Amino acid sequence: MKIGEFSDSFLPIVDGVGRVVYNYCETIAKKGYEVTAVVPLDKFGYRGRFPFEIIDYYSRSLPLMKQYDAGMPAFDLHYNARIKMTDFDIVHVHTPFIAGYEGIKYARERNVPIVGTFHSKYYDDFLQITGSRHMAGLGTDIIVSFYNHCDEVWAVSENSAETLRSYGYEGHLEIMPNGMMIKELNPEWKDLARTHFDIDDDPCLLYVGQMNWKKNIEKILLAASMLKKDGVKFNLIMAGKGPHEEEIRKKVHELGIEEDTYMVGHILKEELLTGLYMLADIFVFPSLYDNAPMVVREAANAGTPSIVTRGSSSAETVDDGVNGFLCEDSAESICEVIRTALADREKTARIGLQAKDTIPVAWDEIIDTVLDRYQYLIDRKKEQ
Repeated sequence: MKIGEFSDSFLPIVDGVGRVVYNYCETIAKKGYEVTAVVPLDKFGYRGRFPFEIIDYYSRSLPLMKQYDAGMPAFDLHYNARIKMTDFDIVHVHTPFIAGYEGIKYARERNVPIVGTFHSKYYDDFLQITGSRHMAGLGTDIIVSFYNHCDEVWAVSENSAETLRSYGYEGHLEIMPNGMMIKELNPEWKDLARTHFDIDDDPCLLYVGQMNWKKNIEKILLAASMLKKDGVKFNLIMAGKGPHEEEIRKKVHELGIEEDTYMVGHILKEELLTGLYMLADIFVFPSLYDNAPMVVREAANAGTPSIVTRGSSSAETVDDGVNGFLCEDSAESICEVIRTALADREKTARIGLQAKDTIPVAWDEIIDTVLDRYQYLIDRKKEQ
């Protein structure tokens, strides 16, 4: 089986979709199948360390979303020469944008099946960029039209499936959850992270993700401010980058929590990021935007329980007080849940161990199901 994974987000990885696509490619390759990532890559070096092929095309950063690259495959002669040499049996697109349409074009020309995974709440993205509900609605109409051109559509959770249906998609949806690369933890990484970022011994609250208001970050900061006013000691660690990073820094200053907040940027070294997960008492992730976020699984793998918003996609794997914590969509509720969790750190640590036992699912297991589904779609296409 020869597989093409098409994505607008890849290396260097800045979001969950990029991580998903990378892990698809790595795990499929390790199982002995030929897999190629078809992606925009502008600032990337040596590729020989990867067990899969990469076909990239020319790209430049988006003006309003500089963490992302916008590809221009139609004008890249080298890309077009390379893509013509491939003979994929199936195409899997992880985006309804440029790379996605490249995938549709390829599948039509070669008469091979195409799978489209719905990863993100695009209405929220369009609304944030345009400031217009009307324009955001038109954008989601285009999204629905894109997925109508796929042979099969996957959603990463029940919550994300309901989101796509709310946009007007009426076709069949398969739920194909994300996994994670479960690796043995090195106890030294925890001390490495503490030393590298010069973090003291106070309880640690961690957020990992884009520095973007749509992630409900303001409520995290407000909750931290309330804790400080009540005399609760803590370190708030914010890891990631994004379009609102400077605004978030200003808000931290306005709320008077600068001395308690560590904004550590985008972390590329696995041992440092994993060390922060291990160091944290609680992973605070109240986002309503994310669909099946990888970061909640990564925190659980490190034995750290998450605080997530009740009814969100993140909450689908969390049993309140058993393997994590649920909060309402308010700073006051987040504050109260954090306060309760920090009041009994030993109990919170036990909840973290339950998270480790129940939340992470290995990519190896997920990809077995993915490959079976790919083969089914290939066989079905041949019979048509």
